[in-house]
Amino acid sequence: MTVPDIDAFEERAAIAEYDGGLSRSEAETLAARAQGFKNADAYWQWLADYVVTKQIK
Repeated sequence: MTVPDIDAFEERAAIAEYDGGLSRSEAETLAARAQGFKNADAYWQWLADYVVTKQIK
């Protein structure tokens, strides 16, 4: 897995929420899937694991 692009994630989620009328949760899932994650929970878990371990898995 490549390192997620946090800026792209936030931008895509914001656009999907604001322009697309999605809930924040739905918008984050859409943004996470665009980067190859199953859902937003998987995206946030990857980032949390990286912060703790400082290793890309």
